[in-house]
Order: sequence, then structure tokens, then C-alpha cells
Amino acid sequence: MSPRNGRRTGAHRAHSLARQWKTKRRRRDLDEIHGDLQPENAARLLRQEPDPDLPGCAQFYCLHCRYFVDLTSMKEHFRSKVHKKRLKQLREAPYTQEEAERAAGMGSYIPPKKVEVQTQPLEEVIEMEASS
Repeated sequence: MSPRNGRRTGAHRAHSLARQWKTKRRRRDLDEIHGDLQPENAARLLRQEPDPDLPGCAQFYCLHCRYFVDLTSMKEHFRSKVHKKRLKQLREAPYTQEEAERAAGMGSYIPPKKVEVQTQPLEEVIEMEASS
């Protein structure tokens, strides 16, 4: 049969490939990151045991974004547009069940609160302040 008959062969496969690529580069959700920003979780994540399976052996971790290979790439990331955009997204408080109920008409609307989010301090800066 000629390809002019309007029949698309293999179209179902392209859809599943697109889904695979989306999940491969999937980033963490904002409410998960808000959970990591709690002081007890943040301390645990910033002082992880070396893990050879993760980039940089899990020693260079941005709480808001991801793992990095070394300190210089993490410093560059802190100045990047991607990191600043993520901080701006995290300023809004995470979506809660109460807010969903208010949106469904079970209460009056209250705008979401703003949360103060700053870039994490680097280890070397903390050590320099302690020594002086």
C-alpha cells in the first residue's frame, strides 16, 4: 500500500517515546522541595554520606534543584537563571488540602502566603566565618 492512503503507521510508538523522555528528566515537585527545606531535613541532605552512584558522590547538593559534580559548578549554578527561577517558584507556599477545599467552594478564598527562600550557604563561607 502506498503512504497516501492516510494510514499512519507507527504513530502509537512516538507517543510512548515522548513519555519516556519526560520521565527521564523529571524534576522534583515544589511541595517535595518545601519538605526538604525544613531544618532537620536540610541538615541531613547537606551532610550526606558519599554515594558513588550520585554526581559528585552526593557531596555537592543544591536543596532547591539537584546534585552537582564539583563546587565550582554548584557556585555557577547559584548565579544562573535556572536557580533564580526555581527560588521564585518556591516563594509561594505549597498547595494544601484546605486550599483545595476553599477553591471548591467550601470556604472563602485566602491568597497563598509568601515564604522566604534564600540560596543555601556554602560550607567554605561558614568555615571562614567561624575561623575569624
